[in-house]
Amino acid sequence: MKMLTVFGLLVGAVGISLLWAGGVEFPVAVPPGIVILLVGAGFVAWAPWRWAPVAGVVLGAFITVGFLISGTGFDNLSGDSGALVAVGQAIQLIGVWVAAIAGVLALRRPATTGV
Repeated sequence: MKMLTVFGLLVGAVGISLLWAGGVEFPVAVPPGIVILLVGAGFVAWAPWRWAPVAGVVLGAFITVGFLISGTGFDNLSGDSGALVAVGQAIQLIGVWVAAIAGVLALRRPATTGV
């Protein structure tokens, strides 16, 4: 489940990249969400702690809340800003939801002893 969490975060970053490519304006040159999700994926992948997948849960919630409070999230998803933006928005949400769910499941799993 840990690697599925990483995969979901990476997919979310791809979704943001598609939003960017589709013309969605971001406050800085590189969309911060891409950087945040990539750093989160790296953390989950390489952190030695069993609780590291919590980053997928937190980041999934963070991106979802951002989508919900954004003035353009639902418009992006419905295709009002073009097909590429709609696909990017959907991919972003699916990715972070996969990361959040996989992160919860990874945290619920008992630690392996390596025996």
